[in-house]
Amino acid sequence: MKIFKLYRVGFLVLLLVLLVVASVWSLLSGDINISWKHLPYVLQHADSMEYSVLMNLRVPRLLLAFAVGASLSLSGVILQGIYRNPLVEPFTLGISGGASLGVAFMIVLGTAFSLGVMLLPVAGFVGAFVTIFLVYVLGMGKSAANINRMLLTGVMISFVCSSLLMFLLSISTTEDMHNIIFWTMGSLEQPDGRLIRLMLFGSIGVFLVTHLFAHALNALRLGEDEATHLGVNVKLTIRILFVLASLLTGLCVSIAGIIGFVGLVIPHLMRRAVGSDFRILLSASFLGGGLFLIVCDVLARTLIAPNELPVGVLTGITGGVLFIILLSRKGSAWKK
Repeated sequence: MKIFKLYRVGFLVLLLVLLVVASVWSLLSGDINISWKHLPYVLQHADSMEYSVLMNLRVPRLLLAFAVGASLSLSGVILQGIYRNPLVEPFTLGISGGASLGVAFMIVLGTAFSLGVMLLPVAGFVGAFVTIFLVYVLGMGKSAANINRMLLTGVMISFVCSSLLMFLLSISTTEDMHNIIFWTMGSLEQPDGRLIRLMLFGSIGVFLVTHLFAHALNALRLGEDEATHLGVNVKLTIRILFVLASLLTGLCVSIAGIIGFVGLVIPHLMRRAVGSDFRILLSASFLGGGLFLIVCDVLARTLIAPNELPVGVLTGITGGVLFIILLSRKGSAWKK
């Protein structure tokens, strides 16, 4: 048991090291390559073009990639914990569909770009919040056993939002259609530093709060009745964690668009690596999600340079392949 604890701590240290390496790789890679040996010189010359590219473009993008990836992965592991279902991810509940519908509605109205860059994220967050509210009100009854109804409600709302989005696409102009499709592919090109700081501080804040519920999530693995006997307020715990994970997902989608599979694949990988103890799984998923999206972002910027792949497309392909590999392996880490 002591060796296993040391292994889990060592795995977290490994994730931190890999995160630092990936961050440096992200800062040095792009249209203008910067040698790591040349990096100290660039940092000492604020008037150089490399310094401007580094501080104004790559550092904000790196911070956003980490915050979004960590948030989606954290939301995924939380939702899988409260639903006790390894197939649940942040987008299962229709949050991405609601955010996409809100953004598409603003673009079709023609007000998206005349009222500033803040309007699209605000519209996306409002759409996500409305979806969260509907799922909560329609899915949660007086009994905490209705979490399955919440899941089904979210899936149905997701289908409705997708249908409405297709309707908006069918009546929009070619330019609006292009803007909507581009946004739904996901992008980490966010020019507003306020939104990047909001995403970063929001992800860290929710991460710290959810650690207060690590023991409750471990108890929920045994079932709601057993968790109640262990002194856990099941209904309150599920409601708080559901709202936190949903709002965090809504924030991610409203700022960066739809970046799928992070919240599904990374918790699975981390669960296989460190087990299902949420005291360590939450941290591993948070770091692993940030690491995964940073790497995907670098690949999206460099694979077909000077063109750039939508990061949501790359995470979907990579995440889908990884998930198929996980499913093809014998055994399940969910019951560890």
